[in-house]
Amino acid sequence: MRRLRMLMATFATAALIGGCGQETGEQQRDRQAEPSDVTSKTFGDYVLHFNAISTDQLAPEVARAYNIVRSKNRAMLTVSIIKGNEGSAGESQPGDVTATAANLTGQIKNLSLREIRENEAIYYIGDVAVANAETLVFDIDAIPEGSTNQFSVRFSRQFFAD
Repeated sequence: MRRLRMLMATFATAALIGGCGQETGEQQRDRQAEPSDVTSKTFGDYVLHFNAISTDQLAPEVARAYNIVRSKNRAMLTVSIIKGNEGSAGESQPGDVTATAANLTGQIKNLSLREIRENEAIYYIGDVAVANAETLVFDIDAIPEGSTNQFSVRFSRQFFAD
């Protein structure tokens, strides 16, 4: 009996030690969300701008132009990559931008981004259904064109349909 307890303790200790320093996919996504008033994050020469709003806040002509349904039950995510240029506001950069959205119960929301180009501006938009008082956590990964650096940010927003 004593030998069995010692063997079980050894296996438990080995399991604990073996798991140290290894992140699972869930742990990797467990990064801290940006404060609610933050809408950009700097990564060296680049700034990643991000925001999410209820689509009913869009002007009707803007919603039509981008094929977005205006509704209190839909949210729109916008993301842009700006490369800083000394003495200027910076320059929009194309890139590989992906995003996921999940509510606080972990339910993944269907969200795909599309690139929009307007004159010199380049940004990425996507929209997603939301329920009243639902908080969505957005995870964004962006790699500027010509770069191998991935910029990641997490933020959350709560949406109200009433």
